[in-house]
Amino acid sequence: MLIHPSQIVVPPGQSILLETVDWASFEAFLEQMGERPGMRLAYDAEVLELMTPLLEHEDDKEIIGDLIRALLETLGIEFRSIGSTTLRSPTAAKGVEPDQCFYIAHESAIRGKRSIDLSVDPPPDLALEIDITTRRDHRAIYAALRVPELWRFDGTRLHIYCLRDDGYLETERSDQFPGFALADAIPRFLERSRVDGRSAALRAFRDWITTECPRLDDEKPKQTGNTSRSL
Repeated sequence: MLIHPSQIVVPPGQSILLETVDWASFEAFLEQMGERPGMRLAYDAEVLELMTPLLEHEDDKEIIGDLIRALLETLGIEFRSIGSTTLRSPTAAKGVEPDQCFYIAHESAIRGKRSIDLSVDPPPDLALEIDITTRRDHRAIYAALRVPELWRFDGTRLHIYCLRDDGYLETERSDQFPGFALADAIPRFLERSRVDGRSAALRAFRDWITTECPRLDDEKPKQTGNTSRSL
């Protein structure tokens, strides 16, 4: 029996699991999800997880996303943010909606595209998840989708995971931005935004970037062409 999203109620900050959901049912569910904006999902081995974020979750997502954009813009790096676009692969039988995700090194490969197909397109270079409640660990999904870097913010700490072989290794520095101590800086400027306001925190963050890296050209990730891999 196919369950319609309108039949499901997920209280804010909580999640539910639906088991024995085959791939066809998952894709049909995705088609109907437009009627339930704000709900997040993840799919792994016929288990469909549905989540409804809290206001705190959404606020942190937006500010951290703004900080990432400010970093890229200050460094003069072309990028594309595709937000919470559903990333999925029928071959891997996995799917997930990050809170934010960015094409950086592979931006030129998907420039102008209106949809992303991971069977022919590269995955985003960086994905962000905000986990301040009881969200399941989605690292195995992102690894199977070959997302090079995953950031997870738990409400206090920013954890940076970089893809190594078939799994993630937690690292002190981002592969995308190795010259910056972002695991410390992102939470600090996020907290500053709560005191001084978003615009003031972003201005201070841009100043910090230029102080940390006077020679900005040295920190630009190399832009590449379409080097996609089928999943």
